[in-house]
Amino acid sequence: MGDLGFWALAQEDPRHLALVTPDGEELSAGSLLEGANKATLALRQLGLGPGDAVAAVLPNCSEFFELYLATLQAGMYLVPINHHLVAPEIAYILSDSEAQVLVAHERFADACLDAVELAEMPASRCLAVGDLPGFASYSQLRDAQPSGTPEGRTVGDVMNYTSGTTGNPKGVRRKLLGISPEEAALGLAGILFLFGIQPGDDNVHLLGSPLYHTAVLRFSAAALHLGHTVVMMDKWDPERCLELIQARQVTHSHMVPTQFHRLLALTEEVKSRYDMSSLRHMIHAAAPCPVEVKRKMIEWWGPVIDEYYAASEGGGTLVRTEEWLKKPGTVGRPWPISEIAIFDEGGELLGPNQTGTVYMSMQTGDFEYHKDREKTESNRLGRFFTVGDIGYLDEDGYLFLCDRKADMIISGGANIYPAEIEGVLLTHPAIADAAVFGIPNEDWGEEVKAAIEPAPGLDPSPELAAEIIAYCEGRLAKFKTPKSVDFVAEMPRDPNGKLYKRKLRDPYWEGRTRAI
Repeated sequence: MGDLGFWALAQEDPRHLALVTPDGEELSAGSLLEGANKATLALRQLGLGPGDAVAAVLPNCSEFFELYLATLQAGMYLVPINHHLVAPEIAYILSDSEAQVLVAHERFADACLDAVELAEMPASRCLAVGDLPGFASYSQLRDAQPSGTPEGRTVGDVMNYTSGTTGNPKGVRRKLLGISPEEAALGLAGILFLFGIQPGDDNVHLLGSPLYHTAVLRFSAAALHLGHTVVMMDKWDPERCLELIQARQVTHSHMVPTQFHRLLALTEEVKSRYDMSSLRHMIHAAAPCPVEVKRKMIEWWGPVIDEYYAASEGGGTLVRTEEWLKKPGTVGRPWPISEIAIFDEGGELLGPNQTGTVYMSMQTGDFEYHKDREKTESNRLGRFFTVGDIGYLDEDGYLFLCDRKADMIISGGANIYPAEIEGVLLTHPAIADAAVFGIPNEDWGEEVKAAIEPAPGLDPSPELAAEIIAYCEGRLAKFKTPKSVDFVAEMPRDPNGKLYKRKLRDPYWEGRTRAI
């Protein structure tokens, strides 16, 4: 194999199977490259140049990767937008990112049409995958362009917007490097090298979560840049996931703990139908993984469960299975290009096994929150930045996370970390999903509340609530044990497993101010 980077690899071997779409269509590298080259020319025809932003409201589809490759070789910023957002939220990102073009899928027509009107975006800059009233056809504009490699190629970037769990989301923007896409290829693929994953067409990446998530796009795109085949799912389903791993001989993927929990909830009869022996690396992140959940996945799939901790802003740690088994619960040690430090509230550096705010530093370049200098500066201490997680480094430099600062419960002056309690709850067979948060208590400031999604076939009842509390009493200190239980039909998670805990917690705090 020669150069890295999808563009070079596709020219070297245009017949290589690059993508398998959710409906089973197989796209060669040459076909995907041709579409990306034409998409670059189409964007230029609309007047866009280096530094301009292109927004996308798309499901997992070949056009998403096509647009990613097109903007990345044209020096533009791709702004993926969560397609579950409503019109005002989409309009905010369109305006804040100063997107010059929106590419939207007909599946999300209502929200996108209203968002364009709210953002006062010209119809001439709106492209539709499928049919959206007033939008030009993305495919027609692309297909009208000549074939061949565009001139003046320079690497762009993806500008992801933070999830916005508090306030409006912010775009994580990095300065463009001013180099060719081929020169940037090592960095674009580098995340997989950290896990020991190498170039080669015997590797197959399963894409199961939405591409608008930072890590999902980064890992699947890295697979393309290493010459791997990417097998796409539109909507993740646990048994369908197993089917594809066996049928496509999947070697690696990116998951979140919620997906692990739902896989483990399958019956033993279903699990036994599928051969998982092709797997080499099942990488997970995005939320704390309960120790017992991860241990059961390792017992089932073998020593292929790799974990990392990172943020859209950069930085990170990783841990392979063998290391994790020696230090259960750790999210690993820093990447070679990253540094981790723990600081207290006063900005003082803490030593081993002292809990504080987790800060990270990256050697690969700085970032800023787009048009928000105050937030950019407020999250930093010197060269370090934080996303508000709480944790500690042990004496060997392994990071252990406790929870997010915003989710920490302070009851009677004691710090309580919901993730620990959720990890216990998720071992109960009657619980499909769980969220723990603090609600007002006149004496203690806050008390522990558990929201529970019952396992399929079980109905909420006072008896089940009492059983769940009793289950915790033998496994958690009294002050950590939930005082009450709410039942919900479905936990407010996005398709990548991120929990919007504020939707459960905020109603209890109307008219009050939390200490955190």
